Amino acid sequence: MANVPHITRRAGLIGGAGAALALSGTLSGALRAADLKSGEVDEVASVSSGQTVTLASGLQVRLAGIMTPKRSEPWGREAREGLSGLLRGRRVRLSYGGDTRDRYDRALAQVHTLAPDGLQDLWVQAELIRLGLARVYTWPDEEIDAATLYSIEREAREQGRGLWSHTDYAVRDPDPNSLAQKVDSLQLVEGIVTSTADVRGRAYLNFGADYRTDFTVAVAKKHRKRFKTLDPIGLEGAQVRVRGWIELTNGPMIWASHPARIEVLS
Repeated sequence: MANVPHITRRAGLIGGAGAALALSGTLSGALRAADLKSGEVDEVASVSSGQTVTLASGLQVRLAGIMTPKRSEPWGREAREGLSGLLRGRRVRLSYGGDTRDRYDRALAQVHTLAPDGLQDLWVQAELIRLGLARVYTWPDEEIDAATLYSIEREAREQGRGLWSHTDYAVRDPDPNSLAQKVDSLQLVEGIVTSTADVRGRAYLNFGADYRTDFTVAVAKKHRKRFKTLDPIGLEGAQVRVRGWIELTNGPMIWASHPARIEVLS
């Protein structure tokens, strides 16, 4: 069974690559502080999964901007134990950059641990990604510095930390036959955009010669307005890494709801 990354007290938590994540009372550029709303401060009473905790007040919190393995999946137990090691008994501050509650009435928040002096000392989402216990998975309404998180994730992946040591979480190439076996799962797919198309306001990024069978990324017409800084039609010939849930529409497809789901590599 995989080993849980060693987690120590504060010095260990923010050591090495995580040192840049140490915060001294501000969000220090790690998040767009001006867009965040400060939320509850409380002690973590329990940890139920790799991204869900309960505060002493009874408020349940889901960590925004990341996706951790489910308990039944590889590295699911380790993710839960890793988060428990970071947070159980610690005081934390919640910050909101979009919706404050999900459909289960859990707080949907960025989470920072607090030092004894009350200052923020650890961005928990970034630390989970650094340890290889979570993948970046943003939502359209979240104000979050995705570029910073992707950089941390890339280092963890290159080092083979945590879940990145397991084949279930490998970055896939756009081969439609292998991707068709991954339907209804969250995947990272990397490849060259061979062509793009605008069909009645919907954008398509094709990764093969036959859009009816090859892998495709689609952007719904209602979501195009979010792509102000990244024109999907202009990505023809670009090497990209996209993340999302695989479904079958003709060939395998991922819907990109906002630009942060697409990393332009070259």
